[in-house]
Amino acid sequence: MSVMTTPATWQFWAVLSAVFAALTAIFAKIGIRGVDSDLATLVRTAVILVVLAVFVWGTGKWSDPFALPPKTWMFLVFSALATGVSWVCYFRALQIGDASQVAPVDKMSVVLVAVFAFAFLGERPVLREWIGIVLVGGGIWLIATKR
Repeated sequence: MSVMTTPATWQFWAVLSAVFAALTAIFAKIGIRGVDSDLATLVRTAVILVVLAVFVWGTGKWSDPFALPPKTWMFLVFSALATGVSWVCYFRALQIGDASQVAPVDKMSVVLVAVFAFAFLGERPVLREWIGIVLVGGGIWLIATKR
């Protein structure tokens, strides 16, 4: 069984996501030297589109996207727009700041996801999880503030 078809825990995939997100920051910081950050974001997006199209087709997961329900389309479009704006902001921040500071501040999304999930999705983290969320926020603040 290949890695892509092997069932694994969400933790496994989340750790891989973190590893590749870290590599994203390093590769992007090197790649945007002397290049407009918006153009760099466009190139990155085009590569992602091609890679994902090949992946979905190659793994036999292709189906008619127009058959998706309208609500699904609406929220996927909202998610795509938020991703695009996030990437534009991220690349601009990387162009100006240090990757070791920009990437952790970008991860403030961890704190915001918990707050938004509480407010909009009805998720209810327990006290121990809220303490962890506060600690993440505090760590981000320590990294982001000037020495």
